[in-house]
Amino acid sequence: MPGRVTPHARRACGAALARRVRGFTLIELLVTLAILALLGALAAPVGQTVIQRRHEAELRAALREIRGAIDAYKKAGDEGRIARAVGASGYPARLELLVDGVVDLRSPKKAKMYFLRRLPRDPFNGDAALDDAQTWGKRSYASEANEPKEGDDVYDVVSTSGKVGLNGIPYSRW
Repeated sequence: MPGRVTPHARRACGAALARRVRGFTLIELLVTLAILALLGALAAPVGQTVIQRRHEAELRAALREIRGAIDAYKKAGDEGRIARAVGASGYPARLELLVDGVVDLRSPKKAKMYFLRRLPRDPFNGDAALDDAQTWGKRSYASEANEPKEGDDVYDVVSTSGKVGLNGIPYSRW
């Protein structure tokens, strides 16, 4: 009879079904793990590059902000709005003055002028024990551009990191 299933056929069908339900073979699991390891190995450098790119963007923004504030301080000094010693360059004596403010000599109420709301940190200097101003390398007006040194004023700031950027230029040269 064509519609009737024999017991032998039923057992054979059940055994094949049991083999299929058992799960993955060891080879299948090893191949899957190898593929996942390869994808992980490829993703790690990409993730590091994304993080470095983000830190570089923070560094660019911080340098632009601080340098703009230093220039505004100098301009205010040149306009006679800030008290300046004879022979001084007109640049701030320390970075904290940009945040702490200085008295505006042209203001009848002697109000303070502020150049920064807060001083950004160097994103590549992770030393939490340092103040924000201490994370930056400072260049005095009297020092050479290729050998920045601290002095009586703050003419420029540089990163103290010894690392090289994605563009091949050391962060201390940005």
